[in-house]
Order: sequence, then structure tokens, then C-alpha cells
Amino acid sequence: MTTMKKHKKRYGKRQAACPGRRFPARLLAGILSFGLLLSGCSAGGESSGSVSESTAGSSSESAADSVSTLLEITDPEEKAAVEAAKGKVAAMDGEARIIATSPATAEICDRLDLDLIGVCSSTISELPERYSEVTQVGTSMAPDMEIVDSLNPDWILSPASLQSDLQPKYAAIDTDWAFLNLRSVPGMYRSIQELGEIFGREEQAQALVNEFTEFYEEYRTRNEGKEAPKVLILMGLPGSYIIATENSYVGSLVELAGGENVYAGTDQEFLTVNTEDMKTKEPDVILCAAHALPDQVMEMFQEDFQTNDIWQHFEAVQNDRVYYLSYELFGMSATFRYPEALEELQPMLYPETEEDAAAARENSDNAAQQAEDSNASERTDEDVLGQIAQ
Repeated sequence: MTTMKKHKKRYGKRQAACPGRRFPARLLAGILSFGLLLSGCSAGGESSGSVSESTAGSSSESAADSVSTLLEITDPEEKAAVEAAKGKVAAMDGEARIIATSPATAEICDRLDLDLIGVCSSTISELPERYSEVTQVGTSMAPDMEIVDSLNPDWILSPASLQSDLQPKYAAIDTDWAFLNLRSVPGMYRSIQELGEIFGREEQAQALVNEFTEFYEEYRTRNEGKEAPKVLILMGLPGSYIIATENSYVGSLVELAGGENVYAGTDQEFLTVNTEDMKTKEPDVILCAAHALPDQVMEMFQEDFQTNDIWQHFEAVQNDRVYYLSYELFGMSATFRYPEALEELQPMLYPETEEDAAAARENSDNAAQQAEDSNASERTDEDVLGQIAQ
């Protein structure tokens, strides 16, 4: 395969794919979407794959579900795709050459004991130490494809939230790619299971799944029987904000904690909704998270809640139940810090005592202060891009 790649790059020409051999790939039920080289000429023609995310296996998971239900992978096409990828990797001479294009995917690779030949650059997330000397390929949202191509990767791993932007770029070079569903904690662990099988890291993957299983079995009953609070989640962008549904990572954490998202029931991650419509939902709690530039976003939120009169008519505002979330814990992609995120949420959603209410306010104030201290707005445009979808 390496020789073939070098041959193609040396002459700067890619042969046409063999007609009639393209396999449809409704792959991995939205959990792990593969651009597998499932079709291609055995003589060395271009391979291609058709990828689309299924709406089955939504990131929305009920807290009442068992771990086996959350993590079970039943789709036959999905299983076939994993088997095909596993066979390709097994047939390689040596370890697969892998690039991880986001901090979240890099951390998963580290936990699976996978070496990388390329990793993203990041100014707001700390990358695993083992990759400190690995070639950086640019930010999560805009990897430098010249660098990526020059590394001759066998696989590129990225978050599914960036699939529509990055897949065409990956399809232009001779490589396989996988987009991981990091929109929920169970989605992350399903992806881990599949990566473990593909790259021969089943033992490491199972150890990680066991950790989640132990955590979840203990956590799932924590708020059992309590009245579910109605929650509105605002995801802030510089100068504006959107609504985060249960299909987003922040939304999945709220649902895992037992909260009721007032904009549930859509297949979208985010919605654009006016404040008048939000008022009709009358949330018990309003949570504010930052998509990028947390210092600027938190300042925007604070000013809007103070100056926009309509907010004063929300019961959540009147009851002082508007909270800011730590941008390091409530980003766009699931990470292994989800227990910390749930601990931060707990007193905000279920303030059963005065101590809980004080803890919720302290968590919110700390999140706002951390955002201010980040000085994110003073960074370069490239640094800002690196914050998106991490």
C-alpha cells in the first residue's frame, strides 16, 4: 500500500475507480462512519467509498437504559464495515500509520496505546505526552492537507461533527478515514470498541468500557425518582448563541444526568430559536456553554441577561438558576472528563439543599472566571479555529 501511495504521488495522477464495484456504506449507524477503501481495482486503481451518517443510534441515550443497551452494536452493515477494516489493517506490513485530527481523538488513541504519525495542534487542549514529538498537521477544523498527505497515512481519525467539511478533503488522498461519534459518552465508547477491534487493541478497549460500565451502573440511580428539571442549553458563539439539543455533547450530558431538554425531539444538534419561543418552553434551568472564544462568549451572555428585558420574564432568571459551564468540560466532543462534567451539573440541576445551591453558584462563577482568564480573544485566527469542534 505504501509503495502504491508513493507511486501515485510521484506521478501526480490517480487512476479512475473500477466501475460497478463501489459499495454503499451506511456505516456504523452514526457511531463510527468509515470512508473505507471498499471498492477499487486490484491492479491499483483508485479506491473509493460512499459514506453517510445514519440517524439510527442517535447520541440521545436514556438514563434508564442499561450499559449493554447503550453500547450494543447491532447493525449488520456496521459490523461488516468493522470486519472489513480489521482485515485491511491485519494485512498491513507493520502497524497502521494513523493521524488524529482533534484532541479528543488523540486522547482516545493514547488510551488505546496507538502510535500516531500526525496529530492536531491545539492551544486550549493538552495533547497526550506520548505525541509531543509527533508531526502536527494543523487545527481540528482545518488540517493542513499538504502535511497530511506527505505523511502517507493509512488512516485519519476525526470527530463526526466535522465530517461534512473534512470528508471531501480526505477523499482526495489515498487513505482510509473514520469519523468518530463523540456527541455522547456512550457514542464515544462504542467508537472505542470498534477502533479496538480494527487496530488490534481489544484488551485496551475493553478496559476502558469496563471503567464506563462501573461508573454508569453507580451513577444511573443517583437522580432516580427525582423530578426532572426542564433545561434550556445555550451554546455561545462570538456575538450570538444557538440552542443545544440532546443530540449535542452538552445536551447528552444533561440527559445522562436526568434533565429534560426543552428542545428535545429533533435530529439536529443545534437550533436557531428566538427568545420569544424559548420563553414558551419556560425552562427551570438555563445553562450557558461556549463554542469558541469563551472569554468573549461569557461576557456576551452576562451583558445579554442584564440588558435584554425579555430574560427578566423567565422563571429561571427570576429564580437565579442561570449557570455558566466550564468550557474545558463542556465542549463539542465527548472526553474522558465526563464524570467531572456531571459533577459540575449535579447541584445546578438538583439543588436539594442550601449547600447544593451555593455549590451550583460557585461552579458557575468559577466557569465564568476561567473563561475570562483564558484570554482566548487575544489569540491568532488560527488558534481560534483550533477551538472549533474540539
